[in-house]
Amino acid sequence: ATGWTIEWRQFGSGTEVIAAMASGDVQLAELGSSPLAIGTSQGLEIQLFMIAEGLGTAESLIAKKDSGIASLADIKGKRVAVPVGSTAHYSLMGALAHEGIAETDITIVNLPADQIAAAWDSGQVDAAFIWEPVQNQILQTGTFIVGADQTAAWGYPTFDGWVVNTEFAAANQDKLVAFAKTLDEVNKAYLADPAAWTAESNEVKLIAQMTGADPAQVPGILKGFTFIPLADQLGETWLGGAAANMKTTAEFLVRAGRIDAAVEDYSSFVNTA
Repeated sequence: ATGWTIEWRQFGSGTEVIAAMASGDVQLAELGSSPLAIGTSQGLEIQLFMIAEGLGTAESLIAKKDSGIASLADIKGKRVAVPVGSTAHYSLMGALAHEGIAETDITIVNLPADQIAAAWDSGQVDAAFIWEPVQNQILQTGTFIVGADQTAAWGYPTFDGWVVNTEFAAANQDKLVAFAKTLDEVNKAYLADPAAWTAESNEVKLIAQMTGADPAQVPGILKGFTFIPLADQLGETWLGGAAANMKTTAEFLVRAGRIDAAVEDYSSFVNTA
């Protein structure tokens, strides 16, 4: 659809994506709303042009069954793994703020997603706020505490979005449109018949191949996301409100000491053309 030869790369966290885009090594990427706010606040020349998915129970706080954590209030004094600067980290900080727990009341263990399961198995952490497929893996010996859908309801919404280098976007507007339309077709195909996306379906097998997930887990993982048709994305909930969302997220990260300052206006970082 685009005429591009695409080299797909998988990163362990949004901060790694930001670094790759800042170096010019990557021109287009899927990026979480929290690292998006971090990157744009630091002057990274990127634009959000499409929402990939809203994050629901696909990112959650999971506690080890022997950790003594039965509810969010029990997290005080515990060791919690999370990729710092990620959407999961933002959701964790939002959950702490809602519960009235200071970040200093827990020990945050900063780990890439692909190292969390090993830390979990070796007893280095008591809980983790993480996404799929790691979430499903640690749930085998863990307990669900709270998901990103609940932290969103508490005022800390998160999403994954497609972002592009600003200069690259200006030179490839028609191809970005084709890219977005192709993704939209896939999203609408899933929304039309989620039950058809079984472990044996070609679509699920491809997702498993690209992500390293077990095909049997993929249908359940997909249910944890909110996929939004492109025609519905321009409203205030998604792209229409993305600049305000970035500012709110950035201001929260400033208060949490994760970034130095937010910018006044994030509208230049959103491309709806």
